Amino acid sequence: MPEIVSEEQQRRLSRNIMIAAAVAILFFIFAAIVTVRTFSGVDRYEAALGEIRDVTLDDGSIVHLNSDSEVEVRFTGHGRKVRIVKGEASFEVAPDSERPFDVEVRSALIRAVGTAFNVRMRPALTELTVTHGTVTVHCGNKAQQRVTAGNGAVIQPRTIVLTRLGDRLVSQRIAWRHQMLELDGETIEQATAEFNRYRKAPILIGDTRVSPLRIGGRFRVHDSRAFLSALERTLPVRTVRGEDGSVMLLYRDEESTQASESDRS
Repeated sequence: MPEIVSEEQQRRLSRNIMIAAAVAILFFIFAAIVTVRTFSGVDRYEAALGEIRDVTLDDGSIVHLNSDSEVEVRFTGHGRKVRIVKGEASFEVAPDSERPFDVEVRSALIRAVGTAFNVRMRPALTELTVTHGTVTVHCGNKAQQRVTAGNGAVIQPRTIVLTRLGDRLVSQRIAWRHQMLELDGETIEQATAEFNRYRKAPILIGDTRVSPLRIGGRFRVHDSRAFLSALERTLPVRTVRGEDGSVMLLYRDEESTQASESDRS
């Protein structure tokens, strides 16, 4: 004679089945994540817009990530590989002669053992700066190039151009690691582009006469207000602030100055 199951027992049975199914789904999701991590062996690190982040890797090497940057790291028993996905990164490489430290960026491969260097992805090229030790650079079918401390390289798909930098320019290129921006006669167009790397609302140039003007100084990357104040104080530039936080740079001549004064009065 078949067993009669009450309505309450049916509801309880259905609820238990649903709970078991949910647990099973969570288990498989977790297993999938672990499987991907185990077989790919890739760790991803990123810095958000406006963030500067320091990451210590398993081997003791340190990766400094500039604003809006991302890297992928994969370590094996035979090598240490980092791929720069976007942005800019500075590396302090822990010595390990058995496992070279390779940085892939676009079509180039930069190799180090115990070295410190900076890599910046620009729109049409990659900029390498070596601050300690020596790295080798290989790109496409070009011969491998050695770059020593105090020097750099401009890397494009078909060319590697070595550059002599000197202490001042090296310091300028890695000042961001200390959350500083060093300007030494850069144009306003270049300077605003650097500050915009850390801003959600950009600094815009609304007059072509402003772009070629030049400025120097040392500023905190998150203190664009001091930069804008220096522009207005030392150059014929005036600022107009938008409701969204953006800033428009305009050329300040006699007519615009008189208009501004009349508006205030």
